[in-house]
Amino acid sequence: MNEDKLKNKTDSGTEHKNGEGKIDSKIDSKIDSKNDSKNNSKNELLTVDEIISKILRYNPHANSELIKKSYEFAKKAHSGQKRTSGEEFFIHPVKVTEILTDMQADSATICAALLHDVVEDTDISEEKLRKEFGDEITSLVAGVTKISSMHFDSKEDHRAENIRKVILATSKDVRVILIRLADRLHNMRTLKYLTPKQQQIIAQETLDIFAPIAYKLGMYKIKAELEDLALRYLNPEVYQTLKKNVSMKKEEREKEVDRIVKIIKEVLDAKGLRYRIVGRAKHFYSIYKKMAKKNKKFEEIYDLAAVRILVPTVEDCYTVLGMIHSKWRPIPGRFHDYITTPKPNLYQSLHTDVMIDKKPTEIQIRTKEMHYAAEEGIAAHWRYKDTERDKKFDRQIAWLKQILSWKKDVSAREFIDSMKIDLFAYQIIVFTPKGDPITLPEGSTPIDFAYHVHTDIGNHCQRAKVNNQIVPLEYSLKSGDIIEIVTSPNSKPSRNWLKLVKTTLARSEIRSALNIKGVSHEEHELEKNLEDQIEVMDEKRKKDPLRISKCCGPKHGASIVAFLTKDGKITVHSQDCMNTRNMDQTKVVGVRWVGEKKENVTKLILTVQDRVGILADLLSIIASKGLNVSSIFTKSSRQNVNVHLKLTHKNTEDLDSALSEIRSMKDVIAVNKVNE
Repeated sequence: MNEDKLKNKTDSGTEHKNGEGKIDSKIDSKIDSKNDSKNNSKNELLTVDEIISKILRYNPHANSELIKKSYEFAKKAHSGQKRTSGEEFFIHPVKVTEILTDMQADSATICAALLHDVVEDTDISEEKLRKEFGDEITSLVAGVTKISSMHFDSKEDHRAENIRKVILATSKDVRVILIRLADRLHNMRTLKYLTPKQQQIIAQETLDIFAPIAYKLGMYKIKAELEDLALRYLNPEVYQTLKKNVSMKKEEREKEVDRIVKIIKEVLDAKGLRYRIVGRAKHFYSIYKKMAKKNKKFEEIYDLAAVRILVPTVEDCYTVLGMIHSKWRPIPGRFHDYITTPKPNLYQSLHTDVMIDKKPTEIQIRTKEMHYAAEEGIAAHWRYKDTERDKKFDRQIAWLKQILSWKKDVSAREFIDSMKIDLFAYQIIVFTPKGDPITLPEGSTPIDFAYHVHTDIGNHCQRAKVNNQIVPLEYSLKSGDIIEIVTSPNSKPSRNWLKLVKTTLARSEIRSALNIKGVSHEEHELEKNLEDQIEVMDEKRKKDPLRISKCCGPKHGASIVAFLTKDGKITVHSQDCMNTRNMDQTKVVGVRWVGEKKENVTKLILTVQDRVGILADLLSIIASKGLNVSSIFTKSSRQNVNVHLKLTHKNTEDLDSALSEIRSMKDVIAVNKVNE
């Protein structure tokens, strides 16, 4: 990869050798000023010559004449049209094109970006476009063009069908989704011109569909900005509070990061390594999620800024890691090697948290190529000579095949609902006996794996071996597992398998094999019976209708959690359902199974001396006594740590036994019950 080209794509910073050069401290300014400048839709528009000049710097073989023709054609077609903001409509396709030039898109994608609204919003027909620009560009435009000739019962159905259309087109040519993401990003940057209701709908759709797609494609920069902009309109008070807090703490954190960078530099310079060290800021939505997930205040999120080290080779990555770990104590459980085992979206980097001057510090180590790929994702794997695709590229869009395996005869809304489950699922990587990697949602079973390999293998799955050991078909697979499926011509799917599988693909194929269309009467009655057996504990919500979530299908007696939805319903999930991790925890509604014995609730504050493993030891004692931790958070004082716990238990004997054992621990200073 051309190094000059790479430097244009990475964070601002200085490359060092033997300690020469300045340290980058531009951290927080990138978070919101970036969005504010991009949200200014009245900023100067690039001319066609400026666009072509920019493209030629990364793609000398670009078709300049075709790009110029597309620019002029689109400008004429949109002449006289205005956006809701009152601006010339043509500003939008040009801004979308600018975003795609930052992704280093090929000539056809650039042309399609300029032309992407002409069929939808002008009197130019698809046939006319094909005559002027050929099949390739026209197919890309058609892929992002909204459906207008069909009748829909509601706007929601129309929106769902348009998303399905884009996904189907993307499976044939991934450049369709690149254009659609760029289109959505510019629309989000100019969302302030729409009505509050429109803002909410578009922002929620962005958070539910387009940001997760960007993540699946490894496009971190696009994902981060989409999430921040969505938060801005979905929860403006939280967004503005975060903006204010980040701004107030900016100078303090920059000084701290500069100090840490200087310390790390001294260690790396001793080896004469060639490296580049930069500060990294968390974007607003990631801060918001961490605060919600861990029930922490803004001040308690220590890693708002972290350090990233870029080096020339993979070998250098591990050399730097060794130097860091030999100098500072790594925090247990906080090291991840995503180079040896990349994330499912092909992200590669080393992550480690170490204690520097008694403060936890997050450090990422990667090559420049890895950094470019982490920022740009799938766009980094695109090759502009004849638009070739490499193996990594094909792996990065493999998840689309799973989503598209959902039968096309289901409603668009059902398609989108199933797609959301796949998009939000945490993923694992398992392997075939030949070593081929397979990406599956967390909690997947051997049956999911079998159907992923081939429909016939799934339909005739008899038993499974994981790491050479026979396991039950309901076994929950883990990253790194090697799976072998034993088939038999006499074996066939059973209805019970529908309760075991996690993937849309497996569920769809099982239904097809059993000739089940839609939800069977038996399943419907089962869901209804389960709903009748659940009691809503919140008096205000007693009359709200219940709905059993299909993504996890909790069984009677299982630990459950419920959320209030926008349509006034209460959706019940299993306590460990992976999809609940992405839900708004402020919408939790208390529920329990009818006839279930009410559990006692006790709140505790444990004052302990801080040491590695103290929290794990406490939780081990609690678990051994059969107590359930319903919430936990820690708060540090000058010398000690206060552990706030909320426990549920069947009887006081178990609680007393646990407290007695906890009090006997030498690191425990005090155990206090909190009165309600």
